[in-house]
Amino acid sequence: MSLKDDFPILSREVNGHPLIYLDNAATTQKPQVVIDAISQYYSNSNANVHRAVHTLAGEATEGYENCRRWIKSWFNAEKAILTSGTTEAINLVAYGWGRANLQPGDVIVLTEMEHHSDIVPWQILSEERGIEIRYVPVLDDFTLDMDAYAVSLENAKLVCVVHTSNVLGVRNSVDELISLAHKAGAKILIDAAQAVPHDKIDFELFNADFMAFSAHKMCGPTGIGALLVKSDAFEQMQPFMGGGDMIESVTTSGSTYQTNEHKFEAGTPKIAEAVGWSAAFEWMSAIDLPAHHERLLNIAKWTADQLREIGCTVYGRHQSGDAAVVSFLHPTIHSEDFARFLDAKGFAVRTGHHCAQPLLNRLGITGTIRASFYLYNTQDEAEKFISTVRYIVGKFA
Repeated sequence: MSLKDDFPILSREVNGHPLIYLDNAATTQKPQVVIDAISQYYSNSNANVHRAVHTLAGEATEGYENCRRWIKSWFNAEKAILTSGTTEAINLVAYGWGRANLQPGDVIVLTEMEHHSDIVPWQILSEERGIEIRYVPVLDDFTLDMDAYAVSLENAKLVCVVHTSNVLGVRNSVDELISLAHKAGAKILIDAAQAVPHDKIDFELFNADFMAFSAHKMCGPTGIGALLVKSDAFEQMQPFMGGGDMIESVTTSGSTYQTNEHKFEAGTPKIAEAVGWSAAFEWMSAIDLPAHHERLLNIAKWTADQLREIGCTVYGRHQSGDAAVVSFLHPTIHSEDFARFLDAKGFAVRTGHHCAQPLLNRLGITGTIRASFYLYNTQDEAEKFISTVRYIVGKFA
């Protein structure tokens, strides 16, 4: 039985052709068990969490908190704040930790490789607080300039860096980035959105101060993610959203807050999504992620080599540890036209700047075609993809 059989959407046709889904860096598909878990929650246990004593509320609370237990166990973390995704998790660091700890003239270090979600919040905070932002350049081999990084750390209070590029698939030297940041006295936030689908990271050993990621890139639902936080950084954070459930008491003269993760989870949380994410964790626990990562990287390497033979420019290196992401351009066929031709044959790929405009500006391009592979993709699908690319080039180039 193939892994594809667990994913109902992968049995459909698009434009009269079997769907071959290669847009996994944007979002992965969901196995039936995740879909069923969400449906079962709404059918049988729908209620708000915490405080209430009735049976449905108890079931909903157990389902919600079970997701937090899965996250803490999966990543070996003490503190796991549930958010709407990686974007909110990064914003939580900006507003919950940044506003409480950064002063005018303080330095934040970013890179040219960052997703917009790890740039815009810091630009907003910089404008509000007079904080200096420094950007680490990307070299011609698609890696970060580590010499420039070391220099940029002078007087830095916070480093924010992507673990794995959503455009290039390049895995950065995160261990070195973390070590150098801490030696310089800076805290470090890792955007792990593209890493957690492939790598079961041990947050305690990883030793970053913050790590942000989303469920929907690892077979879970959209609308939920998490921020892992080291205990000392957690104690330095202040809530940036107030409301129900995050408080201990409220009077007309003031409020006191909870001391656990609920302090940062105001209002009705993502209950159904948490139940679905738990089901995704359980499903993925039976998967040999390292073996699949190696298999998919080999597929990506083969695909990239074939695209180069066809005459395309490939942006990425596909070395050990990198993600199975292949970004490319054809010299004469516009990327959006190319993607539409592929869609007509049943292939789902992504085009555009991938919310990484500074990186594309550095590369001297405005967008790429991106094919990204995940657990249910096969070498046969890659071969069909290349065959279709050859057909398109032969017909339209």
